[in-house]
Amino acid sequence: MNVEKLPSESSLSLKEEILRLKKEKGAVILAHYYQTGDIQDIADHIGDSLALAQIAEKIEAPVIVMCGVHFMGETVKILCPEKTVLVPDMEAGCSLADSCEVGAFSKFIEEHPGHTVISYVNTTAAVKALTDVVVTSGNAKEIVETFPADEKIIFGPDRNLGNYINSITGRNMVLWDGACHVHEKFSLEKIMQLKEENPEAKLLVHPECKKPLQLIADKIGSTAVLLKYAQDSDCDEFIVATESGILHEMHRRCPDKKFIPAPPSDSTCGCNDCSYMKLNTMQKLRDCLATGKPEIHVDAGLIDKARRPIERMLELSTKIKK
Repeated sequence: MNVEKLPSESSLSLKEEILRLKKEKGAVILAHYYQTGDIQDIADHIGDSLALAQIAEKIEAPVIVMCGVHFMGETVKILCPEKTVLVPDMEAGCSLADSCEVGAFSKFIEEHPGHTVISYVNTTAAVKALTDVVVTSGNAKEIVETFPADEKIIFGPDRNLGNYINSITGRNMVLWDGACHVHEKFSLEKIMQLKEENPEAKLLVHPECKKPLQLIADKIGSTAVLLKYAQDSDCDEFIVATESGILHEMHRRCPDKKFIPAPPSDSTCGCNDCSYMKLNTMQKLRDCLATGKPEIHVDAGLIDKARRPIERMLELSTKIKK
């Protein structure tokens, strides 16, 4: 006889302690779709980078815990400088943000005078401060298209997303040569094999993936776009080529559908996880609520410069929706 396994007493008490501390501190927990399922389940709000930025701007609570990676915590602090912004693990970085060092990017801008600078949200506060407008994978196309067709544009740091936007808009943006280590390492060969084994499955691909994957995709989009596509589609099977954390929310919203994680090329594992995102744990979430550390700090002068391109993105996103 199969007996359903209940959560252990320790895991129950950990969850309860997080909820108690959250109430005690007056905190709100935000979590990205790439976090582990237990963190997504306990969060007050989950979403992609754009949604979390929009939510953070409206939060009235004195403490915000950002369960994601470091640049996301910085973005929240930039938008909410008067609030205490905590992250469960300060070492939760981002390979894409790391690929765009501020000094080198500043020099790149100087080498291309007269260009509007559009930066992906996956960047440090210092890089955002050099930027005219920030974008996410969900709104990059629409925001780029708000500029005249002949506008000279620098796009950084993700070359795959930049190439994708160029291909669908007819632009010729100058691209910074950066990439996400998770989306770069999906195996085309293994995905083709999955498609043969699951001929009815639709392939969902994040635009940070390389072009060969984009060419065979049934849908290309941000995590939020892929999630909505899966919900709205008549199809019951999907191969998902983005960080595997999104499958938790896909399963929650579409319990009767099958989601197959696309595998990386360098592993026998079927999932492609972001090692940085997975540094956050329930224990670390509990500890940061209890101690008020680690706390995100951004220089006040930098906040003013970095806030402008983020606010411009949020304003343009609101207009685009209308």
